[in-house]
Amino acid sequence: MTGTIAEDENSLPFLTPGEWCLEGVIKAEPGDFRVEEIPAYLPSGQGEHLFLLVQKTGVSAEALLGHLARSLQVPREEIGVAGLKDRQAVTRQWISVPARCEARLPEVATGAIEVLEACRHGNKLKTGHLRGNRFEILIRSTQSDQLKMARKLAECVQRQGVPNYFGDQRFGQSGSTLELGNALLRGEKSPGSIPWKRRRFLVRLACSATQSWLFNQVLANRLRAGRLQTALVGDVMQVCESGGLFVCDDPEQDQPRLDQRQICLTGPLFGPQMKSPSGAVLEAEQQVLEAAGLSAEMFARMRRQTPGTRRALVLWPQDLTVAADPAGLRLTFTLPAGAYATVVLAEFLKRPEMSPPQTSKEEARATDSAATAAQGDKEQPADAPT
Repeated sequence: MTGTIAEDENSLPFLTPGEWCLEGVIKAEPGDFRVEEIPAYLPSGQGEHLFLLVQKTGVSAEALLGHLARSLQVPREEIGVAGLKDRQAVTRQWISVPARCEARLPEVATGAIEVLEACRHGNKLKTGHLRGNRFEILIRSTQSDQLKMARKLAECVQRQGVPNYFGDQRFGQSGSTLELGNALLRGEKSPGSIPWKRRRFLVRLACSATQSWLFNQVLANRLRAGRLQTALVGDVMQVCESGGLFVCDDPEQDQPRLDQRQICLTGPLFGPQMKSPSGAVLEAEQQVLEAAGLSAEMFARMRRQTPGTRRALVLWPQDLTVAADPAGLRLTFTLPAGAYATVVLAEFLKRPEMSPPQTSKEEARATDSAATAAQGDKEQPADAPT
């Protein structure tokens, strides 16, 4: 995504005051947005898989995977990634390929793609096998007096966190992925109507988009009500250290633990395995579900794609710094897996009209046409920062 904050994200409320904002744009050039994946583990040095530390510049996730499949002469399904990274960025991430590809590694390098390390491991890398991502982001601006405001915003974010929204890239171009998910869950469209080569992937992606959109609405309502960091009877709380869930029945006892970040409030990713809140909290979540024309039964019918879980409502960026740069301001921070850098930037940049022009669908298709053909028309999700 190019720019500051997309329209769908901008309609969601901020946690920092709306008048606190910076002038500038992001991702004007790939080098303005740098991401380094933090792996869950490092390769052992032995095994039938080869882990590659790959750096790409201005290359989409789809194009990278297609290039690897062609260069290494390996089916796309045998390539493993922990997460997909942005196109308009310089990114570093681990990717696994079969060890038999080792002799072909010199074929991978291009002006925009480089293999920095290669090491064997016993298993294929799978989605989610990462701890998080480190970001270094340049906000380009002609304003010379913004450092004070940036530091003020950073202090606020460190004190209060940011709403843990899903980024707008989760929902597809113009919300197309979300629309498909809604139609599948409501029974307006069947999985069988999707070409079989894309079916499994797209059905899961689309249903996940619906879960994510509903979570964003629950979170936004809670923030508007001024209760984003207030324990309520019936809340599903998560123990930060262990990840364990429990339902709050004594807010006076749980609030100090919430304030000390020992536990956190959670919101719904609807599905039959999701731990349910109770009382007024349950009613509020059900109202969001019903307003969208959806029901728990619909998610139960798609249980393989939407098992359901809970997600923290507040995100706490780690190692957040702001510094002056000759071209504007530079932000650095670390986020856990599944979190979006755009929601952190939303607290700093609150006006989408400052964005450079969006890449058109036609331009995106032209850039990735070769990769798409190599993948046999197999699609990948929109680039996600984490």
